[in-house]
Amino acid sequence: MKNFLFSTLLLMLPFSMMAQQEYRVLSPDGLTYLNVKLADGRLTYNAGYRTVVKAKKKGAVADTLDVPMILESPLGLYTSVGDFSKGLEYRPMPKNVERLNQKHEYTLRQGKQSKISSEENTLLLCFTNPEAKAKKLVMWVLFNVFNNNIAYCYRICQEQGSQTSAVVVTGEASGFRLPTDATAFICPQSDPMIGWMQTKPSYEEGYIWDEPITKRSGYGHGWTFPCLFREGDKGWVLISETGVSSSYCGSHLSDATSDGLFTIAFPMEGENNGFGSTGAQMGLADSHVSPNDKDTQWTPYRTITFGRTLKPIVETTITWDVVEPLYEPSIDYKGSRNTWSWIIWQDASINYDDQVKFIDLAASLGWEGCLIDGGWYENIGREGMEKLFAYCKQKGVRPWVWYNSNGGWNNAPQTARQCMHNSIVRKKEMKWLHDNGVAGIKVDFFGGDKQETMRLYEGLLSDANDFGIQVICHGCTLPRGWEKMYPNYCSSEAVLASENLYFSQGFCDMEARHACLHPFVRNAVGSMEYGGTVLQKRLHKEPGKGNTRRTTDVFELATAIVFQSSGQNFALTPRNLTEQPQFEIDFMKQVPTTWDETRFIDGYPGKYVVLARRHADNWYIAALNAQKEPLNLTLNINGYHVKTLLVDEAPQPMNPDKKGNLNITIQPSSGAVLY
Repeated sequence: MKNFLFSTLLLMLPFSMMAQQEYRVLSPDGLTYLNVKLADGRLTYNAGYRTVVKAKKKGAVADTLDVPMILESPLGLYTSVGDFSKGLEYRPMPKNVERLNQKHEYTLRQGKQSKISSEENTLLLCFTNPEAKAKKLVMWVLFNVFNNNIAYCYRICQEQGSQTSAVVVTGEASGFRLPTDATAFICPQSDPMIGWMQTKPSYEEGYIWDEPITKRSGYGHGWTFPCLFREGDKGWVLISETGVSSSYCGSHLSDATSDGLFTIAFPMEGENNGFGSTGAQMGLADSHVSPNDKDTQWTPYRTITFGRTLKPIVETTITWDVVEPLYEPSIDYKGSRNTWSWIIWQDASINYDDQVKFIDLAASLGWEGCLIDGGWYENIGREGMEKLFAYCKQKGVRPWVWYNSNGGWNNAPQTARQCMHNSIVRKKEMKWLHDNGVAGIKVDFFGGDKQETMRLYEGLLSDANDFGIQVICHGCTLPRGWEKMYPNYCSSEAVLASENLYFSQGFCDMEARHACLHPFVRNAVGSMEYGGTVLQKRLHKEPGKGNTRRTTDVFELATAIVFQSSGQNFALTPRNLTEQPQFEIDFMKQVPTTWDETRFIDGYPGKYVVLARRHADNWYIAALNAQKEPLNLTLNINGYHVKTLLVDEAPQPMNPDKKGNLNITIQPSSGAVLY
């Protein structure tokens, strides 16, 4: 999965060949740095960005100053064949792979950007220690330094004559040390097998907001990826991981130590109903095999994104830059806007007649799909579903179908169950779906982050691709590069999503604040199946009942742009066609779900956000305000070619000045859309 190109660039500088080695790598633009050090058998790194310092004398050359964002932090692996965190000795690598430059040109069917060009400078180092040397084993560490981003991963290799060919990684020394005065926007890892019918952890806990990094997580298990940190006026750091497939487990961050060190934490024993190892089982490659060999085993990447501002955080593509597709798409998958009865009408709506109403709604809006949620197996049955599938075809709407993932890791009763847990039953089900024109499935209630569960995700996605079916995951882990790795992958929940608006008035009261957080954290690293854009003021099938939405309609319209997912299960209901102003329906009829470009304009996590996204030649600018006071914005709209402004519940005239500056005032819990 790692492709290397030879370069004569001096990307790696060994300061000493004695017991201590130090290496420095700069990004292609020279403004992101990584320092790696081996001292006393321990491998550490520090990283940050460089700022240009103006020359004091006229005509003098400007200098640069390192701004540290990650302080000295440990590296290494704990394995069944040895401890690769201590007693390390440097092993020289061939120069044509040790110092490298690589350019990436690729396309994404879905995501924040469709055509991506990125460039990195890499450093590949090799280490052993007395314990590993006796077994003829070495550890490779690969560092990738992009503009504003760093990623690193490991591989354990066997040398000639080794009798070891497999390893279990039991943990990592990998750490991220931050200044103790930094603050965090992070979400705690829950206890296993708690919550609704023992379905957690499911990445659905509440965040802490701008609080000290040394605060202990509520459950005592650390924090789920991604993790956003603010280091005062120096800027921002986003930490996550990518490239997790069936060959490793998903990870998270530990609680921070008193001196600001977070380390990689592996899954808990109780996840997946206690079944499966908490570590990662891997095969070993020969050390003489080229790093180009795609069959070799690497750990997932640990990723770090830096920014003096939030722009690099929101626009980062590091999640996909360092991974490769694991298989080819079987068809040309497309984005989909889906109606979805369950989000407002709930379980009782999973019947034949109500589903017909939502299929009709999708057809009226010109949307591509309709999601039929849990309970269909009992309430509608397969024969009834086949009639619905035929009705979908008649109306030009493609169905999506909900499934319980369960094979033994949750007690959730929703059906259909026992259809997705192993390849034999899964392929039988997929054929039935394919033969009936189903576009995608939404699979719910996964069991945690163990390697055993990651194998389920990968098998499910691979089997679905064989039948031309897209996959949405719900009640699940964070996607880690999956948009590129699995071409039929659509999106994942992994967030406290819109269903909580129905369940809790308190969540309704906090909706605006949550919406203004996700573009900077959760949605910055992967597609987010939130299921929003609620236009009913009361969240219930019957008028006058249910929780009260606090946001304006234009706020909800703006979330259709701010929240990124190629498959959007929107919360519109048949009532909206007659109760909402026509301009709102017209906007929802044409809003896309796939994007070719994303630009961060302004914002602060949990307070407000202004984003611009482009689909083909059409730009959309969306703004959300979660503050208690009005937000006054001056937007320069030159180059965006927007013609319509929606703000404060009605279209407004656009009167930019000669420079293209447009003044907008957005009320609390409201939004604006320009398109």
